[in-house]
Amino acid sequence: MATYTTNWQVTEVGAGGWQPIDETSTTKNHDLGTIVKATDRGTNANGVGEFVYAKGVASTATGSWVTFLEDDWSTALLVADAKGRVGVAMSANVANQYGWYQISGKAIGKALTGYVDNALVYGTATAGSVDDAVVSGDRVKKAIGASALDAPATGMAEFELDRPFVDDGSAT
Repeated sequence: MATYTTNWQVTEVGAGGWQPIDETSTTKNHDLGTIVKATDRGTNANGVGEFVYAKGVASTATGSWVTFLEDDWSTALLVADAKGRVGVAMSANVANQYGWYQISGKAIGKALTGYVDNALVYGTATAGSVDDAVVSGDRVKKAIGASALDAPATGMAEFELDRPFVDDGSAT
C-alpha cells in the first residue's frame, strides 16, 4: 500500500499550543468550530490550508469526507443526499474524540475506483468517500479533483477545496 506524509503546522500569529492538525484527542483542546491556517511542511508540500476543529464520528479514517452540524460541531460521514458544510478528516477522529478537518487548500481524501484528475466531486453511498459519477443533488460544490485515484496513496486522491458544501441543488 502506498503511503503519503504531511506535516501541517499552524502558522497563525500567536498560535502556540495547538493540537497538531493530524492528531485526534479525547480531550477538547480548543473551542469547537475554531478555524486555523496551517502550512504543510511534509514531503507532499500541499501549501497553505484551513482547518476547522470538530467532534468525530464512528468509522472516520484519515481522508474521510464529512459534513458538519454547526450547532454543536458534530460530524457525519458524507453520503449521497447529505446536506451541509463539508471537510476532509485529518486523522482517524472517531466518536467521542476531537480533531481537525480541512476546509480549504489542497487536501488528500478518500475516492472510489475510477476517480480521474480534474473531476467534479460527488457524495456516494459509500460513507466518507467521493466519486466523479454525476448524481443530481450530490455534488460537493467548491471542491474539485487535483489528481487521479491512488495518487498519492491507495484509495486516495488530491482535491482542491474552498470551504465546500452539499445541498440538494434546489437552493436559489
